Amino acid sequence: MKNDDSWQVAIQNSITDLSELCELLNINLVDDYQQNKFTLRVPREFIAKMQPGNNQDPLLLQILPQAQEQIVAPGFNQDPLQENNSNPIPGLLHKYNNRALLLVAHSCAINCRYCFRREFSYKDNIIAPQALEYIAEHPEITEVILSGGDPLIAPDKHLAKLITKITAINHVQILRIHTRLPIVIPQRITNELINILVNTRLKVVIVMHCNHPQEICADIKYYCKKLQNNNITLLNQSVLLKNINDNVKALTTLSYKLFDCGVMPYYLHMLDPVAGSCHFEVDAQTAGKLYQELLANLPGYLVPKLVREIPGAKFKVPVSLLPYLPQ
Repeated sequence: MKNDDSWQVAIQNSITDLSELCELLNINLVDDYQQNKFTLRVPREFIAKMQPGNNQDPLLLQILPQAQEQIVAPGFNQDPLQENNSNPIPGLLHKYNNRALLLVAHSCAINCRYCFRREFSYKDNIIAPQALEYIAEHPEITEVILSGGDPLIAPDKHLAKLITKITAINHVQILRIHTRLPIVIPQRITNELINILVNTRLKVVIVMHCNHPQEICADIKYYCKKLQNNNITLLNQSVLLKNINDNVKALTTLSYKLFDCGVMPYYLHMLDPVAGSCHFEVDAQTAGKLYQELLANLPGYLVPKLVREIPGAKFKVPVSLLPYLPQ
């Protein structure tokens, strides 16, 4: 168990230099790996889970800048979910009727190369006071989602103030936090953070983002159990990624390892077509066949919902509602 401030030290010590990363992993720097404006950022804790000498490691491929990111592919663009159309107030997105999302932080502890907000205009989306006023003026909003970037990049004191303000809005009942930090720097789950989440009338749900069973370690299980023991609901969402987790063994093992940590599989997302990510795409037919294999190999409660987010839709669209999937 680490000190409560060790997560901040871990972020400060993250690797941002491609040559240093390759040296740590004993990987040759070749032309296919190249830095670009969406910079490399990865905590050393996450690197420690990678296999040295393996340039096809499934964790490495998620964070490694590659020449393929320069490919201009049809249908891939800078705002794949058209979030600009759901951004009535700086720092707030209101895509779904009874949920509103606050962009609490403008960066992450790790830069995932497939991130659908890699081109998002965060500089224009610092949370304005009007964002909370907007939520207060919309009684249909019963759930507030903290997102970003990664909301847990924010210090505990900042989160406490924000959660106190959200709690004061009577019609809000659920607080949901979308974060990758419990996976990449698990010691971010400080005692102070847990106290903040316990001392609110809101029902707290944490949705983690884990794509591959190799990402899960004993520390993650320890901190997840602490959250679970404080009645915090834990869910996980993954992105289906070519050559990383697009096989039944990886996804089946992931569901079981999550369950062992007290985390329920929630969503398996089809890739959002953000510019620079086309090399991660799994085609719809392959995804449908893989999902059928998951249904055959997992109990129903451990099968995440395979979904695609479609701009303008009022919900995450299950594959069963998409016309190209087999019936």
